Amino acid sequence: MVSRSAATWCDDAAVTEPVRPDAMRVSDAERTVVQERLRSAVGEGLLDLHEFDTRVQAIWAAKTRGDLARLTADLPEPPPPPPPAEPWAAFAADDAGTAMRVLTIIWACAVTINLVIWGTVSLATAQFLHPWWLYVAGPPGAVLAVLYAFGIGRRKS
Repeated sequence: MVSRSAATWCDDAAVTEPVRPDAMRVSDAERTVVQERLRSAVGEGLLDLHEFDTRVQAIWAAKTRGDLARLTADLPEPPPPPPPAEPWAAFAADDAGTAMRVLTIIWACAVTINLVIWGTVSLATAQFLHPWWLYVAGPPGAVLAVLYAFGIGRRKS
């Protein structure tokens, strides 16, 4: 059995008329966004706690987007969100330069230690040993060279 209110809602005239954007129903997620906007307005000193409490109660009683819009109509627009970060934005030019210097110093220390060990053993045994320290120096050195070649760690001109 269909109730009378459901039958009148489903009339052809009601279905074909578009719903105004401010008459659209709101979700809990939309209510939460507006509540956070009010919370930041309290933090900025635009609202006092009593007014915040009153408006939050009205938010959760709101049925349409128009109801929510009226609750924040007297507040300034929030600042636009920051632009999306580039994938390598965490490595700014100065940070990447510092990282490259640190990695190069670590690489140079490891190569020097291995070269000294190889040289000491070669002198102590009085034979020329296979230069195994090149295996320690080569791969990380190649990685550092490729990073530098692609501009990681170089100053932007």
